[in-house]
Amino acid sequence: MSAQTTLLHQQLDSLKLPLIKDQYNELAQAAAQQSWSHVEYLSRLVDAQYQQRLQRTIQHRIQSARFPVLKTLEQFQWDWPKKINRLQVQNLFRLEFLDQKANAIFLGNVGLGKSHLAVALGYAACLECHTVLFTNAIDAINYLSAAQKKSALKTELKRYLRPEILI
Repeated sequence: MSAQTTLLHQQLDSLKLPLIKDQYNELAQAAAQQSWSHVEYLSRLVDAQYQQRLQRTIQHRIQSARFPVLKTLEQFQWDWPKKINRLQVQNLFRLEFLDQKANAIFLGNVGLGKSHLAVALGYAACLECHTVLFTNAIDAINYLSAAQKKSALKTELKRYLRPEILI
């Protein structure tokens, strides 16, 4: 390995760009074979690193959300209940309510798909790089009650206020 290559590897490690380190040479060969411009080569290399980081960010947000199980809107059974407003629900998944600082509430009897839609909405938000936290009321109350007993309620309340979506 040449001194220049060693230095490049050290710099890429320092900048935390592992994908570029692993793929720059292979992509450079493809660029030479296909006559890419320097900008095209650099753009593809940076885009690959960007896509990898984006996927890691999304996976981290999904894990941090603590979903009990992953659900998607595509998995939802629209034939039950009959009275659900499909267009309204699908519009909710555009996530415009986040920009408006508005709330979304699913109301209905047991077994109609409220939890499914809530998890699917949170998952969709994670895919768009929003922060999400899934919890149930009992866990939140128990957690905050314990924090209050430790005189740490204000600090621990931030856990529930920090995410863009609290489910």
